Amino acid sequence: MASEIPARPELGGVVVGVDGSPSARTAVLWAAAEADRRGRPLHLVHAADTDRRALFADAETVQAVREAGRDLLIETAGSVQERFPDLAVTKELSRQEPVAGLRAAAGRRGTIVVGNRGLGGFSALMLGSVGLGVAARAEGPVIVVRGDGDHPEAGTVTAAVHGASDLGWLLLAAAEADAHKAVLRLVSVWNLLTHVGSVATMLDDLDEVARQRVHEIKALADRVRDFYPGLIVSHHVETGTSTPGILVEASAHTDLLVMGREHRVLGAGPSLGRVAHVLLHHAHCPVEIVPPAFAARVEET
Repeated sequence: MASEIPARPELGGVVVGVDGSPSARTAVLWAAAEADRRGRPLHLVHAADTDRRALFADAETVQAVREAGRDLLIETAGSVQERFPDLAVTKELSRQEPVAGLRAAAGRRGTIVVGNRGLGGFSALMLGSVGLGVAARAEGPVIVVRGDGDHPEAGTVTAAVHGASDLGWLLLAAAEADAHKAVLRLVSVWNLLTHVGSVATMLDDLDEVARQRVHEIKALADRVRDFYPGLIVSHHVETGTSTPGILVEASAHTDLLVMGREHRVLGAGPSLGRVAHVLLHHAHCPVEIVPPAFAARVEET
């Protein structure tokens, strides 16, 4: 039975896509550091897509793909353990295509990490098919590693929030900030254009809407502090006409930007909202997308 009081979430294991590209190597090291912070194992996955390849390629070609994938996993695991000798690292050569392989490896509780551009087993990933597919369909959190992997830490995790209904996934952002030993910064964008032509047309009405948003975000920050008393939580309402633009700018001054995935379905499957889509292509730091189903499970007691 669901409760109105969310539970304090636990951060799960970390699953990272390996394809040999520079972007994936950056993502692997970021994921290793994340797993180390969480005290969780790191699971390396190379999606060789051999089930599909076997339909049109000969057995020798398929075997060569498998051997190349195994070699890549062994090399990558060695590089990780040189940097993180105490980290538990496991390897998986998946026969599935990348989106399905990563989802299966992560299950319902793991966090998937991918780079923002791919190669080989992650063909055509220029935050394209695989990155967007995983972010839109995974049952658990997905982190797309963007920005410079060697960038100095800002000591801040930023959550892009809208209102009280965000509390379920926001507690995961708080858990991330706690693991990072960072400040949690709540940023809400009050976009004047969203109210043009609506009931609130007078300037005084718009000012009242803005005050209500500030009050709501402050109350949300107070709720997070109830669950994480030792966590420093700041809250800001930014005014502007481009929500994605303001959040992209905020991403330049934080170590991780976290946001909830919208309840949207387009065509045959789920899709990301416009703001998430822009952030995954243009943010200056890693971006974590938390699906609605995961936030709902966090609220179960």
